[in-house]
Amino acid sequence: MTPGELRPEIVAERAAWIRRMLSGIRALPLGTFEDFVDDPRSPAAAESFLRRALEALLDLGRHVLAKGFGRAAAEYKEIAAGLGDVGVLDQRMAGLLREMAGFRNRLVHFYGQVSDSELYETCTRDAVDIEEILDALLTWTRASLEGLEGAPGDPRR
Repeated sequence: MTPGELRPEIVAERAAWIRRMLSGIRALPLGTFEDFVDDPRSPAAAESFLRRALEALLDLGRHVLAKGFGRAAAEYKEIAAGLGDVGVLDQRMAGLLREMAGFRNRLVHFYGQVSDSELYETCTRDAVDIEEILDALLTWTRASLEGLEGAPGDPRR
């Protein structure tokens, strides 16, 4: 695979989607666990918002790898490793994204094993990690789209 051009509309669309999903998480009753589970729709909404935010984040990462570096990633965990390898994400963030990919896989394939308390903890403690990784991806893509030579992870470097 050869590098191509990042598509600004894909970057913007995925980023906006992720931010909408994070906004949905913040709108949930997250004051206490009891508030969260008082309405059974809250855990279901949390699962949906989290899964869709993670899928969009990983899809954005796949786009950066494919178009920015000509690297294919068949599985979500490979996206995290690839973004770390090329310097788009530092190793800490690449590790977080790898964990997020695993959590997304659990939400999709082992949904019956994800408890309401795990969803609550993820929404209250870990959702900020999604935004941090999104910001790192956007920082790199802005630099790339603006043609800033020497930006971290810039394929011309």
